[in-house]
Amino acid sequence: MVFVDREEHALKIVKNYMWWSMGAGLIPVPFVDLAAVTGIQLKMLSDISKCYDMEFSEHKGKSIIAALLGSVVPNQLSKGSLGSLLKMVPVVGPVLSGLSMSIFSGASGYALGKVFIQHYESGGTFLTFDPEKVRNYYKESFERGMEVAEKFEQGQSAQSEQAKI
Repeated sequence: MVFVDREEHALKIVKNYMWWSMGAGLIPVPFVDLAAVTGIQLKMLSDISKCYDMEFSEHKGKSIIAALLGSVVPNQLSKGSLGSLLKMVPVVGPVLSGLSMSIFSGASGYALGKVFIQHYESGGTFLTFDPEKVRNYYKESFERGMEVAEKFEQGQSAQSEQAKI
């Protein structure tokens, strides 16, 4: 599959899967939301890899996602995990947790996509991806993803934010 502007197409993939990740973060069942987000992000990596004509490995993808999530600022990671755990609290739990888990999920998808686009644009392959080398860029992209996800969730113009993605 050949695209005229791979990076532009890949950024559209990231935007679409960011929305799906945010939606999966709203699943009201603890840890089912995390499994759904992981599955969505694996599919995003697969689609980005296809865009760049790169081989994709689901097993390696899971390892990469886990390694990069482990590099996120601990309080951000705890917010995401706490969001899933809060869903167990009757009545208010799903409401309180849904927002933070949704934003966390969107931000992690955004950051993961941006990291892979940068890696592929610089000539890397899926099999040569090293999470250690991109930790700082992932953290920066995660923070930017938090801003973008919060604006999306608040209903601000998706078009103006898409231009910034």
